[in-house]
Amino acid sequence: MSGHSHAKTILHKKTLEDQKRGKVFSKLARMISVAAREGANPGSNPKLRQALDEARSFNMPKDNVERAIKKGTGELEGAKLEAVTYEAYGPRGTALIIEGITDNKNRTLSEIKQILQKYGGKLAEAGSVKWMFERKGAITMNPDDQIPIIKKDELEMKAIEAGAEDIYWHKTEDLLDVFTKPAELAKVRKNLENQGLKISSATLDWVAKEQVEVSDKDKENCQKLFEDLDESEAVQDIYSNLNL
Repeated sequence: MSGHSHAKTILHKKTLEDQKRGKVFSKLARMISVAAREGANPGSNPKLRQALDEARSFNMPKDNVERAIKKGTGELEGAKLEAVTYEAYGPRGTALIIEGITDNKNRTLSEIKQILQKYGGKLAEAGSVKWMFERKGAITMNPDDQIPIIKKDELEMKAIEAGAEDIYWHKTEDLLDVFTKPAELAKVRKNLENQGLKISSATLDWVAKEQVEVSDKDKENCQKLFEDLDESEAVQDIYSNLNL
């Protein structure tokens, strides 16, 4: 199974390019601000703790993080941010779930519609796509990031010992996704870290129950669609049932 957000995969690549860092940090700041509404203490606010972990993995400056938290708690003025979720169809009817954070729902809706139409996609009615997915904890690790570097089969074994429900190797990158039940995400993450492993990200993702195969051309169009959607400042995560 593969449920890792396409946007997060793009994000990891973009952090290598200085000119993209501003947009990356802006998206992370929105995530932190929304999470901080439920409390500024990451010890008692798992959503904020997850957002801060994500920001740390991309080396987001401390000042940016603190400012985002204060905007979320109301200590600093900021735009009113809302979380949004869109269900959609992409090229060849691939199913999509698009999650975002916006300060203008109408503008974001119009923008998402235009991007989908560019690739022959369209928005779907609520519930018509989401049933094809299930919520899972998703922990991503890179064997080359471990100290010392670890072999793939050893990393798989450690993930299973930590309580993984399933694992998946990305086909295009040397990354391992470790899937868990949503309620066990924090526990499995802690078990992995207790083994001395470095975590690239740990999030709650939408995982397709079944994946679909498309032609190479349609797959390329889907990748372009994901990249165009990710260019929207409002889009945080993109999930699909496409077999990559």
